Amino acid sequence: MSAPGFWDNPHAAQELGRKRSRLEKRVAAGEALNTESEELDVLLELQRDGENVDADIETLVDQLEREIYDIEMSMKLSGEHDDRHAILAIHPGAGGTESQDWAEMLLRMYLRFCERRGWTTEIIEYQAGDEAGIKSATVMVRGDYAYGYLKSEHGVHRLVRISPYDAAKRRHTSFASVYVYPDIDEDINIEINDKDLRVDTYRSSGAGGQHVNVTDSAVRITHLPTGIVVTCQNERSQHKNRDTAMKLLRARLYQLEVEKRQEEQEKIEGEKKDIAFGSQIRSYVLQPYQLVKDLRTGYEVGDVQRILDGDIGGFVEAYLAQNARATAE
Repeated sequence: MSAPGFWDNPHAAQELGRKRSRLEKRVAAGEALNTESEELDVLLELQRDGENVDADIETLVDQLEREIYDIEMSMKLSGEHDDRHAILAIHPGAGGTESQDWAEMLLRMYLRFCERRGWTTEIIEYQAGDEAGIKSATVMVRGDYAYGYLKSEHGVHRLVRISPYDAAKRRHTSFASVYVYPDIDEDINIEINDKDLRVDTYRSSGAGGQHVNVTDSAVRITHLPTGIVVTCQNERSQHKNRDTAMKLLRARLYQLEVEKRQEEQEKIEGEKKDIAFGSQIRSYVLQPYQLVKDLRTGYEVGDVQRILDGDIGGFVEAYLAQNARATAE
């Protein structure tokens, strides 16, 4: 970093700075474990000599367990882009207001999960539903290993409940799709031809205020060869919204290429796995019983409200553990 010309490329310099920061955290974590281990040895010696240090030992052991757990989790996040920021998009399935409300419940769940982890979030696209909920939302999530954690949420989420919008109080099943992409580097070459793009500008239809600035600067970009559509409306500057929309498009095209390669590899290996966007990954049942179950890992929790309040760490960890086992095999 002290080399002449290092800061001539600010983006590359910032990326290296991020890597340095992550390495410093790992070194600090290792040094902390060594120090605390030595402290534990001293406390155990004092205990053998008859000193009343049981509470101190219990506190230190709990701290060591948490820190070792965090290190084990970071070891499971070894994918190519796991350490990057994430782009999270939510879209309701068929079903009108019911599905749109479910999509907004998921948005709230993920925002709370990110808050728990100390990550920052920015809603860069938000389209409110006609009566309730959302038609779509896109969130930029910035934090260490944000993509590594959130990639477990990519897929279709199913809700079963008594609909608050049904006067007959019947049970309804709703679906919403969650898409997660890594915030890829600018220097990763994703070729996008201008002739393949249709760029539309419009007045944002969001709620304004809390979510977005309602101006005429919103941008929608359609990638004609793939049909991918991205929008951004959170900035008052049309130029800034276009830049952000192009960033989203690059991320989605990169992810599309990665998934194509995975599909081809699985065909070669003879695996019979559904990796399509439409694959249902998790069910949230509020009636007739309460249960959230991940259909990939089998992990389940009976306290649905706690999960909807953002405590999804157990599902994320079960997914990462399953991936780690599959990689080891």
